[in-house]
Amino acid sequence: MRREASVLHLDLDAFFAAVEQRDKPSLRGRPVVVGGVGGRGVVATASYEARAFGARSAMSTAEARRRCPSGTAFLGGRFAAYRATSDVVMSLLRELSPLVEPASLDEAYVDLAADEGHDLSVEGVTEIGRRLKERIAAATGGVTGSVGIGTSKLMAKIGSDLQKPDGLVVVPPGRELEVLHPLPVTRLGGVGPATAERLHQIGVKTVGDLAAKSLPDLVALAGRAHGAGLFALARAEDDRAVVPDRGVKSVSHEETFERDLTDLDVLGREIDSMAARVAKRLQASAFSGRTVTLKLRRYDFTTLTRSQTLPHSTDDSRTIATTARRLLVEAGTQGGLRLLGVGVSGLSVYAQGDLFAEDLLGEADPAPEATAEEAPEAVPEVELPVERRWWPGQDVRHEELGAGWVWGRGLGRVTVRFEGPRTAPGPVRTLAADDPLLTPADPPDWSQAGGGPLQEDR
Repeated sequence: MRREASVLHLDLDAFFAAVEQRDKPSLRGRPVVVGGVGGRGVVATASYEARAFGARSAMSTAEARRRCPSGTAFLGGRFAAYRATSDVVMSLLRELSPLVEPASLDEAYVDLAADEGHDLSVEGVTEIGRRLKERIAAATGGVTGSVGIGTSKLMAKIGSDLQKPDGLVVVPPGRELEVLHPLPVTRLGGVGPATAERLHQIGVKTVGDLAAKSLPDLVALAGRAHGAGLFALARAEDDRAVVPDRGVKSVSHEETFERDLTDLDVLGREIDSMAARVAKRLQASAFSGRTVTLKLRRYDFTTLTRSQTLPHSTDDSRTIATTARRLLVEAGTQGGLRLLGVGVSGLSVYAQGDLFAEDLLGEADPAPEATAEEAPEAVPEVELPVERRWWPGQDVRHEELGAGWVWGRGLGRVTVRFEGPRTAPGPVRTLAADDPLLTPADPPDWSQAGGGPLQEDR
């Protein structure tokens, strides 16, 4: 274990939604939900204004619509904009240390001890964190991040989550258990919903409760490797190194069951849950993959895997689940299964438009209501080919009206708000969806912000 708090963890706040609010001034201070916009879509990120109404990541978009008030913006993802902002942030982190480990587009670990010029006292690393947050906000046009600094990856990540959004927490050496033990056990990375439920059944609700359990008890509950891992984490024992530029080969999730399972319906629901988690991690890390793998451990501890390579890369939970369910039927459940796992490999970085792509070609969403002064003129309905469909949040340019973004769609029309990151909230216009003057556009240039949050051009 380190003697200094020299591991920094950065977690950008509600990242996708924050980028949307930066680029779309009319959305600043309003609830914003980013994700699949069709009837079967899933929330990728909700702004803090939307979270106040109960919207959260991995929730169905339909449920988020029920919870959020009218006026909430539901947008599809713009991967190019998120990647550009992430690249700026990661370059700032690499100025702090040669050892930077990105965990996703909006999250990374930094080993401050790898740069001999840093003051690693509590006061010194606190100042490093403060300056980093200021530089990120200036370089990204106002996107904020929460920073945690501690003696390990575990404590740094715990710290970054304690005062979100825009937080800074340094966990001094020797005070790890004081910070860790009062927290819910679900704050530990190895505790998912199934493990949490088993722990709750034996009275373990906080990390302190977990630390009071013996190693044999936890091994019996969660298996040898997982139980030993929980035992160590509850004592803040984490010696994992910060590993830069690690090559991720696959993303997977597995569950060990309390009793052997044979029911295909029950196992199918387990697959659906694991596929959703795998898909969420793929999307957060900006990957998609072609090969779906199902791992099975039978009642007699024999382990086997079954895989299928798809024609195209995917990060869609339904595609992953459907493929894994088919592999399960082929493998069979004879004698019962004590472990099941779902994984995706053959990873590649998203091509632009892959993010939430299935929903973007789904059913049309009604255009948001315009205010009286923004009420558009009626536009005749037209039959719009699928390849020309617009999606909420998409960057566009009109040859006469300029740059903007899709505010709503449906019934052969597209509603566009014409504004950008350096303008005041702009006017709304509704056009024919096949308007030849309207074309998709690259994300707007927010990099001329002058060193701070973007302001209205004067």
